[in-house]
Amino acid sequence: MIEGRIGCPIREFFEAEGESRFRDIEEEVLDVLTAAPECVLSTGGGAVLRVNNRKHLHARGKVIYLRASPDELFRRLRHDTSRPLLQVADPVSRLREMYALRDPLYRETAHFVIDTGRPTVAGLVNMIVMQLELAGAVPASNA
Repeated sequence: MIEGRIGCPIREFFEAEGESRFRDIEEEVLDVLTAAPECVLSTGGGAVLRVNNRKHLHARGKVIYLRASPDELFRRLRHDTSRPLLQVADPVSRLREMYALRDPLYRETAHFVIDTGRPTVAGLVNMIVMQLELAGAVPASNA
């Protein structure tokens, strides 16, 4: 959604306009998307940095924080060059810094926290559905 709005890849926008301007657009887009009924929204990792985003996400939906350690994130992202904040000499240290800042914000925003580890996609989906069912947020499946 954001790339469609800015008309270029996020990394390119970051380089040209900076993180602050990106966060402004991210906040505007999240405000619109969180007002939509019954949608699934996958945010970028920095979405929780703005207080309005945290408020809108928490108040307008059910937030599931898929928690992963900085080392696990590095394992997943080490070859990804599209993430501007990780294009540094020591991405593991950068991930640890970002985690220290963001983890409390995600916990504040989330209704549920799921430690991801290395599950299959199907396993992760099952964990999410089970949490939502236990909380009464979705009807229990009869599987």
